[in-house]
Amino acid sequence: MPLRTTRREFLRAATAGMAAIVAVRPAAATPAAMQDAIGAVVGTARVTKGRVKLELPPLSENGNAVPLTVSVESAMTPAEHVRAIHVFTEKNPQPDVVSVRLGPRAGRARVSTRIRLADTQTVVAIAELSDGSFWSAEAAVVVTLAACLEET
Repeated sequence: MPLRTTRREFLRAATAGMAAIVAVRPAAATPAAMQDAIGAVVGTARVTKGRVKLELPPLSENGNAVPLTVSVESAMTPAEHVRAIHVFTEKNPQPDVVSVRLGPRAGRARVSTRIRLADTQTVVAIAELSDGSFWSAEAAVVVTLAACLEET
């Protein structure tokens, strides 16, 4: 005998299934995860504050597109240049936001982009120089409308 489902039973089951799919939970990101991501980049090297300028708005009404500019004091010559700029966040699902590789032909060590921020948090920029040293800056950003809520 074929199994028959009423329209009401079908809609109830479909609604329950959709609720399970649509339920969005923030990822369990932590400042410790950011420190682990930074450790993966710098290893055991010492990170010194300075030489890096991190520009972010102190208040962002929408975390979906927060403007970010990182610049580093460097002569950008073959002997002294910035090899990479890394940006990390403490509460995003993925703490390593962006890494940009540079060379002496870049002319100047400056990058601008927009990033997504899941919540009010601290953003850290680290510059890797050609002599193997690491320099950093950090900025706190208050986000009123969060982004990055889906799990990845």
